[in-house]
Amino acid sequence: MNSGDAGLPWLPPPPDDFGALCRGLDTDGAAPLGSRIRALASHALDENGLTRLARAIGRAVDQGRLFAPLTPFRLGVISNATTHLLVPALVASASRHGFVLEVIEAEYGQVMQAALAPDSGIAAGRPDAVLLAIDHRGLPLRLTPGDTDLAQQTVADCLGMLDTIRSALRQSGAGLCIVQTVARMPEAQFGSLDLTLPGTHRHLVDAVNRGLADSLAGTPDLLLDVAGLAESVGLAGWHDPTLWNMAKLPFASQFVPLYAEHVCRLIAASRGKSRRCLILDLDNTIWHGVIGDDGLEGIVIGQGDPTGEAHSTVQQTALMLRDRGIVLAVSSKNNDDVARLPFRNHPEMLLRENHIAVFQANWNDKATNITAIANELSLGLESMVFLDDNPAERGLVRRVLPEVAVPELPDDPALYARILLAAGYFEATTFSAEDRKRSDMYQHNAARVSLQKQAGDMDAYLASLDMVITFQPFDETGRSRIAQLINKSNQFNLTTRRYTEAEVRDAEHDPVSLTLQVRLADTFGDNGMISVIICRATDPATWEVDTWLMSCRVLGRKVEQAVLAELVAAARARGIGRIVGVYRPTPRNQLVKDHYAKLGFATQPEAPDGTTIWTLDVATAPAHPVPMRVVRPAGSVEP
Repeated sequence: MNSGDAGLPWLPPPPDDFGALCRGLDTDGAAPLGSRIRALASHALDENGLTRLARAIGRAVDQGRLFAPLTPFRLGVISNATTHLLVPALVASASRHGFVLEVIEAEYGQVMQAALAPDSGIAAGRPDAVLLAIDHRGLPLRLTPGDTDLAQQTVADCLGMLDTIRSALRQSGAGLCIVQTVARMPEAQFGSLDLTLPGTHRHLVDAVNRGLADSLAGTPDLLLDVAGLAESVGLAGWHDPTLWNMAKLPFASQFVPLYAEHVCRLIAASRGKSRRCLILDLDNTIWHGVIGDDGLEGIVIGQGDPTGEAHSTVQQTALMLRDRGIVLAVSSKNNDDVARLPFRNHPEMLLRENHIAVFQANWNDKATNITAIANELSLGLESMVFLDDNPAERGLVRRVLPEVAVPELPDDPALYARILLAAGYFEATTFSAEDRKRSDMYQHNAARVSLQKQAGDMDAYLASLDMVITFQPFDETGRSRIAQLINKSNQFNLTTRRYTEAEVRDAEHDPVSLTLQVRLADTFGDNGMISVIICRATDPATWEVDTWLMSCRVLGRKVEQAVLAELVAAARARGIGRIVGVYRPTPRNQLVKDHYAKLGFATQPEAPDGTTIWTLDVATAPAHPVPMRVVRPAGSVEP
């Protein structure tokens, strides 16, 4: 993204008949309404386009129509500035990320009243999240150049105000808070000295932003880095004094689509909708030239050539993403042995074969290869990002696999990496040591799949893995990862209930609940935490399985049977006579519709919404042999 760029350059331009397509949402179509809305939102829409789409969404809401596969989300907005122009942009942008958004907007400038009054619209609306869109004019910033003590007090007052708001919202039952950093003004009092002189605007804003980031660490609340966004497009362009004086707009209106996109991608990340896999084309994407025609010596990559350095930057970016846990794969129209040559033999290549989890080089179309990659990694298509210089290939994948993110790329390869990162596909709200190892975990899983194809005998294959499963209750160490899994697991998730870290902690300390975090290791390596279970007592003799989720990458390895054996043993030890399982259907979890039936539970009649209740008599529960060794760390409660 270039300085001053107010658009969304990673998205394709809207179609010429965009207005007609928005009007067409008023009638039923072949595809579900939510899918049609999301397809329209997945273009580089300006303010007018976002408003037009938001109006169509509003009409559908008024008509009581269904928005599948979009999921509902309620967002409160509190600001010291005018936010009316933001609301339609937020509603339309949210559909791009899989949500149908309802916005509860506080009155202009009513920051403390909206947060503290128990009868405010925000408190009554019980939103899933509240956006604190407060800029430097809404904070008690007192300029005291050169006075260190007063500067420190000013910073403390600003952070104290934000903390008071967050605490009040938490007590009112609102969901998590999204707190934005402060974009500093471009004007300086002392020039370059502002950076080092306590009490100047720049020095105060920098200190507030740093303190805010520190105060949110370890909490469920999220940081929206508006300061970084404003600097990326240019502070002088971001701030529009005329618009503030006329309408109290917090920043230049041309940046509304970009701001709304950043808010909504953060919401999506908090619900586990970030992408997990980057699929790379080869020719003219990670090197210049066509390996099949130009040969190893003819492709251009590496130092000393501007084009070669541009493609090296793409590789550097891919490796950087891999280091933070993003899985890398290749999809190329090529002969396999030819496509691998640069990875094996080119001295300037940064990417090597061992960095690639799945390597698909053949003459199939890219959509077919991407589907094969998703299957081999046991990841959904909605986890995939496909980077390809060829507009025809991009168009094909968008049409055939709309779940896959496909960034638009400019003619200049020097901008490929910038566009990929600016798109925010891999937005994160937490980062752990386990996240860092995720790429290796998926790569090892791809190797397991390959071995399974060769093995033939499933029992022999599972025995050859030498699996070790570890059960232990929730604890402080695993809490962040547990909450992350709860909020991002969709396919193997029986109830898809979402919990914050604070709620995970409450379950951890509930004496009548059972919590389990489950890890699995084998001969290929450590899979990390692969399952989370919460059982809650509904009466002294009954546990209801409130949450049961599992990583799809361990499907078919009898982990479900091992988990059930642990639950049954724990239930018997605590005098629990019955385990109740609940299946709440969603568009994404059809995979586990028959989960409890396969484990021997008996069903009750299905509810009107498709929810099914299953019961298991603990005393007569069938024993399921499992091909793995069970470990319970010291300090864990034995069943």
